[in-house]
Amino acid sequence: MQNRVNPLLAPFVTDRKVPCFDKIVSSDFSEAFKVALDRAYAEVNAIIECSEEPSFENTIEPLEYAGELLDTVSTIFFNLNSACTSPEMQEIAQQVSPDLTRFSMYVSMNERLFERVKRVKERNEELDLEQAKLLDNTWTMFVRGGSNLEGEARKRFQEINERLSLLSLKFSENSLADTNAFTLNITDEADLSGLPDGVKQAAKAEAEERGVEGWVFTLHAPSFMPFMKYADNRELREKLFKARNSIAYHGDEYDNSELIKEIVNLRLERANLLGYESHAKFALERRMAENPEKVNEFLNNLLNASHPAAERDKSEVAEFAKSLGFADELQKWDWAYYSNKLKVAKYSLDDEMLRPYFELHKVIDGVFGLATKLYGLTFAERNDLPLYHEDVKTFDVFDADGSFLAVLYTDFFPRSNKDGGAWMTEYKGQQIKNGKDIRPVVSLVMNFTKPTVDKPSLLTFNEVTTFLHEFGHALHGMLSKCKYGSLAGTNVMRDFVELPSQLMENWAFEKEWLDSWAVHYQTGEKLPIELIEKIKRSAHFQSGYLCDRQLSFGMVDMAWHTLTTPFVGEVSDFEQDAMSRTNLMPNVHGTCFCTDFSHIFAGGYAAGYYSYKWAEVLDADAFAYFKERGIFNREVAESFRKNVLERGGTEHAMVLYKRFRGSEPTVDALLKREGLLR
Repeated sequence: MQNRVNPLLAPFVTDRKVPCFDKIVSSDFSEAFKVALDRAYAEVNAIIECSEEPSFENTIEPLEYAGELLDTVSTIFFNLNSACTSPEMQEIAQQVSPDLTRFSMYVSMNERLFERVKRVKERNEELDLEQAKLLDNTWTMFVRGGSNLEGEARKRFQEINERLSLLSLKFSENSLADTNAFTLNITDEADLSGLPDGVKQAAKAEAEERGVEGWVFTLHAPSFMPFMKYADNRELREKLFKARNSIAYHGDEYDNSELIKEIVNLRLERANLLGYESHAKFALERRMAENPEKVNEFLNNLLNASHPAAERDKSEVAEFAKSLGFADELQKWDWAYYSNKLKVAKYSLDDEMLRPYFELHKVIDGVFGLATKLYGLTFAERNDLPLYHEDVKTFDVFDADGSFLAVLYTDFFPRSNKDGGAWMTEYKGQQIKNGKDIRPVVSLVMNFTKPTVDKPSLLTFNEVTTFLHEFGHALHGMLSKCKYGSLAGTNVMRDFVELPSQLMENWAFEKEWLDSWAVHYQTGEKLPIELIEKIKRSAHFQSGYLCDRQLSFGMVDMAWHTLTTPFVGEVSDFEQDAMSRTNLMPNVHGTCFCTDFSHIFAGGYAAGYYSYKWAEVLDADAFAYFKERGIFNREVAESFRKNVLERGGTEHAMVLYKRFRGSEPTVDALLKREGLLR
């Protein structure tokens, strides 16, 4: 070990230059961060000390490339901290986050560096499209990063950013720890009534893995959701529901309530320092929506369209439950259970009917095959690249002409040291440097249904659409064709980034696609046309309720981030008030959604959760174009690739969209698709 070379600081030796996961140990990161930070400071200082007249070539472009080693180390570390963490990793994260924030502030608040950027901007050099965009982004980064602040305001701005970096980490750690802290251990087989065999087998395997008798259910989605949908035992559904909806809300060491208060108040204070009345005003200035007023108008207009349908959905479920002998008031832990029974009654369709046709490897074939049909891509599995966990698979991705495009990592199953949810990320982004096109290393991280002793991983329909969604993000990264990494791939406006992902979900309802790959994992029989028709007929099932639910998340996000005075109340009371217009059932005492709302308190969606619905308008309009021309039409797909997927953030999002579609989108396509256009 004495002569051991830190694998994070040595050149990556594989042919695809991917991280040497098999050689990295947690302690490597402490050394790597120190070396990388020292180098990053030196690179930035070299720009500051340059004696030449400031220009794009000696200031803006070098600043784009400064800190590359630091970016590499940070990217690997924080990706692993989400997908495969440990107490050592979490401790390092707490130690290094303030250092990273201080470096970021050193750059964005450096007076001499800002002066050089200002002089470049004033020179009006003749720049190409990407250079001009990079200059604009760099200038904006300095202005919004506090460069114009002075004295105490400047110092306070730095303190706020350092504190926020720690708070977001702590929020995630608390959510994961509290999620893992709860288990429902069932020892009486009668309490499993209603649960499908596959769900019981998975729970038995979980119990065996934990060394306990009976069956174990957790708060991770593949365990929680089937229980809520199928379990006849109402008391246990209530128990599991309350546990899932009170994550990090127990008044203990993992409680996130006080963190939320501090986060929103610090974001408000930071916005005020920069001259904005709210965090939302600050955040939305650089997004398609532009301001909170436009976002709230958008959300309210959709709510006006969806809420009457949501109320009808609720009444239909309540009446149906009553017809089955249910005499109590419908509660939130009853919703999935009776909704599923209603869906079966209306459409003779249930997730368990579809699972046998959605074996994970076949779904992979289907999703990859869709990329082949649309864009000519091919995927070759690699068995020789280093992995960070045994569940991970790797693929080389090639373009239609056989040229190499990207490395794709897939990580499908839940585990205790992995965050919940699903996401796409990159270990290396695309850029063109010194004339060489550096291709990306992209990762898809999911929490899908695990295989059992006698069954492979069989996905729900929702898991299939989740796969398509994240794969759309992956395409955005893999097909990028930009010069500068900060403009490439998914580095676009937050309310535009969900377009490629949500567009992909549309194919899940198309017979032509399902028919090309979905076969029974035992018999090889194709997914019957009757089931495909049922999928299509059920596409509008409870669309009003589902739209209301998504709008409620956007509304509570906007409520937190349009505050203009510091928050001093109770988190749960604020949440209930913000979501009241979409609430169809009684509030549940002791629950709180926001304490586990990592998207806005530990991710990048603060004042941005509306973007999922915003992008639905775009994706519905875009898919309507595919439907007009054919869902596998290569000409339309090529236009989407050239004008959206390849271009990243090199131009304004609406300019890119109009170049693809020929016009701005309208909400009509979304309302029609959801069955809400009356």
